[in-house]
Amino acid sequence: MDRLEAMALLISAAETGSLSAAARAQNTPVSTLTRKITDLEELLGTKLLIRTTRKLTLTDTGIAFVAAARAILEQVDALEREAKGEFTTPRGELVVATPVRFGRLHLLPIIEEFLTEYPQIRIKLLQSDRNVDLVDVHADLAVRIGPLPDSSMVATRVGALRAVLCASPSLLDKCGTPNTPQDLITMPSVIFNSPYLWPWRFRLSPGTEATTLAVEPRLEVLAPDAATDAAAAGIGVTLVLEHDADKDLRSGRLVVLLPQYEVSPIPVHLLHVSRNVMPLKLRRFLDFAAPKLRDSLGRFGQSQR
Repeated sequence: MDRLEAMALLISAAETGSLSAAARAQNTPVSTLTRKITDLEELLGTKLLIRTTRKLTLTDTGIAFVAAARAILEQVDALEREAKGEFTTPRGELVVATPVRFGRLHLLPIIEEFLTEYPQIRIKLLQSDRNVDLVDVHADLAVRIGPLPDSSMVATRVGALRAVLCASPSLLDKCGTPNTPQDLITMPSVIFNSPYLWPWRFRLSPGTEATTLAVEPRLEVLAPDAATDAAAAGIGVTLVLEHDADKDLRSGRLVVLLPQYEVSPIPVHLLHVSRNVMPLKLRRFLDFAAPKLRDSLGRFGQSQR
């Protein structure tokens, strides 16, 4: 029996909560996956999974075993990459997760430079506006916008992004210019449904806690460029990150509203899994990208309060 393979199948079953889902994720027949996990249980002389018709759960022994198996597989992976030269020569595939528009505006130009300088490295760019789990998507590095939860991840701060409330001049001509956040309740709004921008929050005075404002959206979108396009067309007021509205602000299609009520700029970090020895490809990318991102984000993180 291949114990490492059985460990990987068990971990997948525990993460998905289903033998069939784990089989699909591992591209393995359900019967094969079930047999290999059963063989592992027989080898250990204990039950690791409790199977019912409705769900799949780990036994107490299974919880401890899965945690140990993860550590073992991570160590084996590191040893394999070291044998391939990833710890002595920057080479191999680097998987980077990033929000879609942030990746296009800030990260992709840096990646293009990096690939020219390091021809033996390949980069897979995962673009998603949801915060993906690095382990689940097998990512080496992720861009995180917003406060970080406590975790075992290693974070490198590269800047901050100002959240700006903006509207088109035509909308302000029709509805008037708001003087306080409360005035927004009666104005049409375009909501960018983002975990770090929705619901809308404002500070009524410096040093105070941010207050949530309940507005009824006239339009709700899932992409920042859709929000800025709709706002520039006069559909409503919107709240986006300054870099998303930069072109429209500079052209005059949008104007900033209520800067004195803005919350503090939102932090941006590069995040990676803690390892005893970092692969050289990741170390090189961090050293290359972090200062360039700080330069790129520098003009967008200044609060106007």
